[in-house]
Amino acid sequence: MIKNKIADDKLDTLVSKSVVPIIDLAHCGKTVVNRVGQQLHKAFTEKGIAFLVNHGIADEKIKGVWDQFDNFLDLPAEIQDRYRRKNGVNYGYVSPGIERFDGKTPELRHTYNICKLDDQNLPREPLPEFADEITNLTNDFKTISSFLLKAMEVALEVPPGLFAENHSQMLEGDDVNMTTLRMIYYPAIVDDEPGQSEGAIRCGAHVDYGTFTLLSQDSEGGLEVQLPGSEKWQRVGHLPGAILINGGELLSIWTKQRYHALPHRVVIPEQEQIRTRGRHSIAYFVHPDNKTPIDPQDIQKDEASSSNEKIYTAYELIQKKFNDTYGQRS
Repeated sequence: MIKNKIADDKLDTLVSKSVVPIIDLAHCGKTVVNRVGQQLHKAFTEKGIAFLVNHGIADEKIKGVWDQFDNFLDLPAEIQDRYRRKNGVNYGYVSPGIERFDGKTPELRHTYNICKLDDQNLPREPLPEFADEITNLTNDFKTISSFLLKAMEVALEVPPGLFAENHSQMLEGDDVNMTTLRMIYYPAIVDDEPGQSEGAIRCGAHVDYGTFTLLSQDSEGGLEVQLPGSEKWQRVGHLPGAILINGGELLSIWTKQRYHALPHRVVIPEQEQIRTRGRHSIAYFVHPDNKTPIDPQDIQKDEASSSNEKIYTAYELIQKKFNDTYGQRS
């Protein structure tokens, strides 16, 4: 155990090099909105990524949800099948090898998307504690997100409520808002099982589609990013207890690319002590309400911009991304 910990510490990561900004959310209130907004603004314009600490979500609460997802994965296949994601919707369970960002490379992960806190999205009947614990945690992520949206309004000097009011339907269903809580489990890679990881990846290279993403992970597991201005993939590393935040493509469009949408992927780690253990993470993808027009003029007035330039809604832009990635909504 000590040997493995030392090996992990020696990984060359953005965390080990202190490259990722750290934003302290302690005592989140009106007195710190401006400070957090400015720090987030600096992080999104320079790095596209940051760590949030003192965010108020206990480690035990997050671990409890990971344990509940493990319980779901232990259910018989016929019960899991009731909650599999169907074509045309964004919620439900997806088993390893189904999602392929490049259309061909299998992705070795279990995922479960939740877009609304109801019985259709949550397996309440077989696992009542699953539904209760996830509802609790999801509301915490929603609270943090609402605070961050207000902080961005201050930093960007936009009218109060521009972001908050256009994200008012988070977790009310993907028919009105695409905000999604995703539970993820990356199985251990056992090298003596032929072909298990050959030609595969944990998550293919992509940028997130929405406003921003909050990510909690239980260990270092192969998350890599391309920082702004670089095509080099760099391992992020793990900061225990912190929540990672990265900007999404809609926010980048909204800010005329002042805020970066960071390309990222999750590779199968080459280190045996990492690849041979499973890894949990939870991603909270924050999206504007579907009907929200994503107009850069809302944030940065530009007289040179053409008034005839077509403005798309958040829903239209997201559907275009789904079509580009999957060929259809998936």
